[in-house]
Amino acid sequence: MRHDLLTEAQNPASRSIDDLPTLEMLAIINAADQEVALSVQRELPQIAAAVDAIAERLRQGGRLFYTGAGTSGRLGVLDASECPPTFNTPPDLVQGLIAGGDTALRKSVEKAEDDPEQGAQDLRAHAFKAEDALVGIAASGRTPYVLGALAYARSLGALTVGLSCTPNSEVAAAAEIAITPLAGPEIVTGSTRLRAGTATKLVLNMLSTGVMVRLGYVYGNLMVNVQPTNEKLTDRARRIISSIAEVSYDEAARLLDEGGSVRTAVLMHKRMLSREEAEKRLAAAGFRLREALED
Repeated sequence: MRHDLLTEAQNPASRSIDDLPTLEMLAIINAADQEVALSVQRELPQIAAAVDAIAERLRQGGRLFYTGAGTSGRLGVLDASECPPTFNTPPDLVQGLIAGGDTALRKSVEKAEDDPEQGAQDLRAHAFKAEDALVGIAASGRTPYVLGALAYARSLGALTVGLSCTPNSEVAAAAEIAITPLAGPEIVTGSTRLRAGTATKLVLNMLSTGVMVRLGYVYGNLMVNVQPTNEKLTDRARRIISSIAEVSYDEAARLLDEGGSVRTAVLMHKRMLSREEAEKRLAAAGFRLREALED
């Protein structure tokens, strides 16, 4: 029964929240939110395992999919949609699927989450394959749409990760790797867009960022795969080159023009290579700049 779920439990701290002055009401919400990061911290070993496993799938040509319903689905779509502008990944490398389709991003699509076969069908429609990785997201840990997607992914031999906010959940049991931040009862009972949603967003931030770091899209803490497609990004690319190659801004601009990309420009300068030589060395290093720079 749903009343047994942690995400449906009443939070004693907020029982009279509607009768409090606004500042006190917000203080209760803020205090509850501070506990969320600790719930995620306890899951770091599982998150790390997922990052490494997903990165390996992507190195071998696989893709990363998120699937969920409601808030969980929207957060997955959000994280996926931010990978291309942040890391310049191919549009299909990280994909988010939500029960009810794109319409559900803005409107509630009734009963869309109750169909496990639709979860599998949506993966089929995107040519999901054994080499791919799936993160099934469900705060309650029991969403049929997500369970159907996880079952289909496992039947293919794909990597499966279950992200939920309820202990001993069906989603956790259905996945190869279970990530279960127990954010606790919501301030507004059952409103998992709050603490559970925050915990989910924190985990997704770690998964996508960690994977991109492992794949070499980041050097130090700099986005070295940024593409100079507009004035802002050109300026950022030049500043990144200036920082890593330890050259002036004007020299960085020249190197960028000559190399065509941040990583190539840095490697050309630091190892005194031609553009062709730098590009070959990058490819041999799996496009990880740190490895390409090593002797």
